[in-house]
Amino acid sequence: MNKIVVTGSLHYDIMLQAPHRPEKGETVIGSSCTYKFGGKGGNQAVSAAIAGAQVSFVGAVGADDPGKFLLSVLQNNGVDTQQVKVITTVPSGMSVAIMDAEGDYGAVVVSNANNWIDSQQLAEEALWQDVGMLLLQNEVPEAVNLQAATEARKHGALVCLNAAPARVLSAPLQACIDLLVVNAVEARDLSGIAVNSLQQACTAAEALGGSFKAVVVTAGEHGVAFCERGKSSQSLPAQKIELISTHGAGDCFMGMLCASLLQEQPLAQAVANANQAAAEHVSRKSS
Repeated sequence: MNKIVVTGSLHYDIMLQAPHRPEKGETVIGSSCTYKFGGKGGNQAVSAAIAGAQVSFVGAVGADDPGKFLLSVLQNNGVDTQQVKVITTVPSGMSVAIMDAEGDYGAVVVSNANNWIDSQQLAEEALWQDVGMLLLQNEVPEAVNLQAATEARKHGALVCLNAAPARVLSAPLQACIDLLVVNAVEARDLSGIAVNSLQQACTAAEALGGSFKAVVVTAGEHGVAFCERGKSSQSLPAQKIELISTHGAGDCFMGMLCASLLQEQPLAQAVANANQAAAEHVSRKSS
């Protein structure tokens, strides 16, 4: 059971650099524009593959140049794309992100082809051979996530959900989840507990632990908290680094976390590995 299946989004990202993010009605003059591979699903699949996992991706792209680009990046990083459907009638997903002078960003996502993932692909027996984990996010319809999670449980694979962006989860999907991972905003939205400190992250993790077997709450500059059902929460402080950009940090964290768990490392060690990988990511200039 040494493989990860990632079901999720693929986005062609347009990255804008600006002194600050615009307020309502404001036009801001930016300084640069780059085009990148993106989508939480795609980024997490690549991150897991770089961390040493064997990864298969289930998703959809348009029959356009962005779609070809997205497929090529997955393939160049060793991700199996046999289950990525190419749709001729809908363009590939995309996002536009604005990064400010402090390295923080906000983004707008348009799902496009990601709303057309063929859930029947998830029922194919060959997909689940030697799979130990399924990794999901909330950038695709819940019906797809539920189908994927149901199949994963049927085949004995662990189910990890990065609940980003936050949304109400159905009871059937919750019942399938072995590990929930959220950031401070998502933890607040799902638990009702504000996360403005590491202690509050621990409190939110414990609260969410009543509904999930294990929970990880990433709290940005404060650090990360985690909790397994029936146990007290634990935490790690954020590492001291020179911040270049927070873009993609969460996806880097997820890839390393899941790859470490697949290697049967305990949750505490997997979180430490992921925390280290994310710290290195945010302090590194993008190529």
